[in-house]
Amino acid sequence: MNALINWFSQVASITWFNLRTIPERKGAAAATAVGIGGVVAVFVGVLSIADGFARAMTTVGSDELVLVLRSGADSEMTSGLGREETRVIADAPGVARNESGALTSAELFVIINLPKRSTGTDANVPFRGVEQTAFPVRENITIIEGRNFEPGRSEVIVGVGAAHAFAGLDVGRTLSINNTDWDVVGIFEDGGGIAESEIWTDAAVLQPVYRRGDSFQSVLARLSSADEFNTFKDALTADPRVNVKVERQGDFYAQQSTVITTFIRGIGFFIAFLMALGALFGALNTMYSAVSSRVREVATLRSLGFGAIPVVTSVMIESLVLSIVGGSVGALLAYFAFDGYRASTINWQSFSQVAFQFAVTPQLLVSAVVFAALIGLVGGFFPAVRAARMPIAQGLREN
Repeated sequence: MNALINWFSQVASITWFNLRTIPERKGAAAATAVGIGGVVAVFVGVLSIADGFARAMTTVGSDELVLVLRSGADSEMTSGLGREETRVIADAPGVARNESGALTSAELFVIINLPKRSTGTDANVPFRGVEQTAFPVRENITIIEGRNFEPGRSEVIVGVGAAHAFAGLDVGRTLSINNTDWDVVGIFEDGGGIAESEIWTDAAVLQPVYRRGDSFQSVLARLSSADEFNTFKDALTADPRVNVKVERQGDFYAQQSTVITTFIRGIGFFIAFLMALGALFGALNTMYSAVSSRVREVATLRSLGFGAIPVVTSVMIESLVLSIVGGSVGALLAYFAFDGYRASTINWQSFSQVAFQFAVTPQLLVSAVVFAALIGLVGGFFPAVRAARMPIAQGLREN
């Protein structure tokens, strides 16, 4: 027990000595902290893109929401359902109901071109025709400016993400789409979900504009409970009147986001790895410099009875402290710079733009600081071993 206490006492003494002398090496120490902070800032910034996109694609409500498409369709663009099929879906067991009837929304999905506010270049924007039941089905839709569209009129409401990303979507403006003028009457939020990237109108008005007759592409349904999913799905897949596939809405969009989030995270880790190598060499240089400038002090401490392992431990703690400080500063800067920043990218399943906000989550911040700490530990290990292995006599002769 006494040996353990003595060991901790030696580590604390040498570590305190090392940390007190950092101001004498402030240039090299600052370079290490700034280098690691830069790595962490880039790491957080890139991965916040992936996290923000994934959040936009998966923030779609509860497990009670289910999406019905034609069997074999991998997106709404390739799906198609007739009016009779939508009625069969609405009558299926497990569907929630209110005083107006079944909580299902038969919807039409088309793509239009609009210029981006930032660049002026055209991009694909989702234009969705919905029934009035779409609002109680989704529940999270909130009009934050203007009003909702009136059924039967050429009016649209715009998701807040689309309004921010694309020109001409301000309330009071008029869009000319497919030889039809559409009045922008409102802007809505959906809790950060993918609907905020879309433009909505009455499906009955949109159908004749695109010569869709009485057809739709999907049905969004709210179940009376999440446990009714299998009952609802089995009833529809066994019904000969329809040929459909049924998925939870969250699962459907999560699958669509997998490719791009995996790609972004891969790029982010690759860039961070390359930058981490530079920061690692910076940390090695700083710690080697720290050890070299204090060879006599370290040798003196060892001649006074301080062990080699406490020396190694103290040097690594110093490197760890510099890395955590630099990493924490870099993470905080990335948080204030990137969190909530709005951008848009393409959804490769529908070939339409998805507007989203960068998301610097607490988990990402913790991961970034841990990443910085690992750089610091590796950067301090070899200088620490060098300090511990240097012969005492040789160290005492150093100038």
